[in-house]
Amino acid sequence: MNKVWFVTGASKGFGRILVKQLLAQGYRVAATSRDVASLTEFSGNDFLPLTVSLTDEASVKAAIDKTISKFGKIDVVVNNAGYGQVGALEEVSDKDARENYNVNVFGLLNVIRQVMPHLREQRSGHIINIASVGGMLGGFPGWAIYCSTKFAVVGLTEGLREEIKEFGVKATVVLPGYFRTSFLGTDLSVTESKYQSVKDSIQWHADLDGKQPGDPEKGVAAIIEMSKSDNPPLNFLIGKDATELVPQKLKSIEAEIEEWRAVSANTIF
Repeated sequence: MNKVWFVTGASKGFGRILVKQLLAQGYRVAATSRDVASLTEFSGNDFLPLTVSLTDEASVKAAIDKTISKFGKIDVVVNNAGYGQVGALEEVSDKDARENYNVNVFGLLNVIRQVMPHLREQRSGHIINIASVGGMLGGFPGWAIYCSTKFAVVGLTEGLREEIKEFGVKATVVLPGYFRTSFLGTDLSVTESKYQSVKDSIQWHADLDGKQPGDPEKGVAAIIEMSKSDNPPLNFLIGKDATELVPQKLKSIEAEIEEWRAVSANTIF
């Protein structure tokens, strides 16, 4: 039970709840935030708060080293930090788009690069990347940048899983549906739009804020339960909405393949 977890983005949302539940269950936890003062609700010898800038690889390395120094190992890594960038592709600035990728994708890669030498050496571990149902469903006007970052997380996790299995290390990507956190509120970066479809989508999500069907406490509990498996899934959907929406997407893809099979297949030598 006394595993060591390394959790990014621990000051709010899934990250904060995860730290709380892990400590209550007797795990040892290293938790990162851009502002360590946001982690003062947690304490004890089994807890290590860390100020980390995920986009600074040296900062990430220092955090990993401090965790190993204190606890002697890392068993489970949860790349949870991230935020939503909303706006039409035409209208989101290059700066804002790149920053969303810097945090949601490249920050996650910094953690993987710095932790994998330790996991390889101990020949065990589990990397859990938190994506979104938007990592498989991109058809939300105004969410293309954010969804594409999560598509990237899904894809790189799939590749990572194959690369690291020879060392006994596992990888899972978590795809939550709509959970009642601050993600649709203060955590959201919104670019005003001239597109009616984007305006409608922004308003729809604003109206949903505070009414999301998913209970984050139960969502986090599901992640912890999944982590106990000797054979964890590659794709772990959480939320009733996620388990309904993704199969619909798969059926749509299958239907398109069949519709265009003759044209698609008629391309061989």
